[in-house]
Amino acid sequence: MDRIVTFRLLVAVAAALALAGCDQLGIESASAIAAHRDAEGKAVGGACRYSARSIEQCYEINKHVDKAAIFAGWREMNDYMRDNKLAAQPAGADPAVAAKSGDDASGNAAGAGDAGGAGDAAPAASAPEKAKKNA
Repeated sequence: MDRIVTFRLLVAVAAALALAGCDQLGIESASAIAAHRDAEGKAVGGACRYSARSIEQCYEINKHVDKAAIFAGWREMNDYMRDNKLAAQPAGADPAVAAKSGDDASGNAAGAGDAGGAGDAAPAASAPEKAKKNA
């Protein structure tokens, strides 16, 4: 009988040690996952506020992130910027948003010119003509 108790105690201790090592195996608890998602949402919201994006634009761009966490981060950054008198740093045009509106990243209408723009083609074309005139 004494051997059975000892064996059960040994099994219980081994199970406790095995379960204690779950964090080292990369298995996260539900509370750790929730805290990570909340922190990510706050970071996204703060970045959107700092880049002068509205909360609606932030929701649209980051559909996979929790809206409550985005708003919390946006609001925290708004308060921080107001308290410290910081100006927003507008981000460039987002390619996904620009594609929906028909504009490219430089703000030109789609199809208005190549990547260099319409104004860049004229000086390049006139350089050979100047060379011919000077020769």
